[in-house]
Amino acid sequence: MKIRGAGRIARYAIKTLKQVALSSSASNVEILYSELDRAAHRLLDSRPTAVSLPNSIRYFMHHAEALQEKGVDLTHFKETLKEKAEKFITNSEHAVENIGRIGARRILDGDTVMTHCNSTAVLEILRQAHKSGKRFEVYVTETRPRFQGRLTAKDLMREGISPIFIVDSAMRYFMNEVDKVFVGADAIAVNGAVVNKIGTSLMALAANEARTTFLVAAESYKFSPETLSGELIRIEERDAKEIIRTGKKNSLLKIRNPSFDVTPPEYIDAIITEKGVIPPQASFWVLQEMLGTLILDELSFY
Repeated sequence: MKIRGAGRIARYAIKTLKQVALSSSASNVEILYSELDRAAHRLLDSRPTAVSLPNSIRYFMHHAEALQEKGVDLTHFKETLKEKAEKFITNSEHAVENIGRIGARRILDGDTVMTHCNSTAVLEILRQAHKSGKRFEVYVTETRPRFQGRLTAKDLMREGISPIFIVDSAMRYFMNEVDKVFVGADAIAVNGAVVNKIGTSLMALAANEARTTFLVAAESYKFSPETLSGELIRIEERDAKEIIRTGKKNSLLKIRNPSFDVTPPEYIDAIITEKGVIPPQASFWVLQEMLGTLILDELSFY
């Protein structure tokens, strides 16, 4: 949990693999590829729900495998992977900027918005809307049990935006005052369903009841290619100690602590990507056209 947020996780994974490649003392490409393969699998086991993690690793290892098959020398292998890693990181950062620019247009002067958790893409939307001179109010949920909403509140205050901080269970109470909801995503399925921080689906349900526009902000590499073949996105469950102290007094207490939930596409008005705004039903097109043959042809790879 030192690295939070799907985008940050993806960039960290790429940086880690790049560091493994550059710092390795392997004598040939085959040995170095094996080292990268072990590092990739260790990274994959760390956060099962954030689809950006396997997508970023798939990107890196696809290029590593292609270079190995070409028979390049060790120096060329390392330098090319370094370039590919830096390109991914730059593109990822630019994607967030583009999402901010596109999403900021959706905020009107005088709007009231609500957000959940700590999404870099959502923060960029709010930052750019504020920078353009628009004035709006922001409800921020605390996002139990890890309180990522506190990070969002601090980030907004640094930008000169005064958020309204509320407990998660108050989201329905205030929803009728809200014009638009903006949330991020850890993964998006081919049918447009969105996996995000636990509580997101409740916020979407409340927004749907109140006829409040519900918008998701996500980079294209958060779309899950595995769902094309019918696989389900695994929901990570975290330690019970995040909720309550465990011990003899609570020995009979059963605790479940899922970190994410699934919001059905029918509760989502649009998904804001770096390429533009799409309906959730167009997720297949994103996977096919935006991620390209690299993802579609390599479903069995990682």
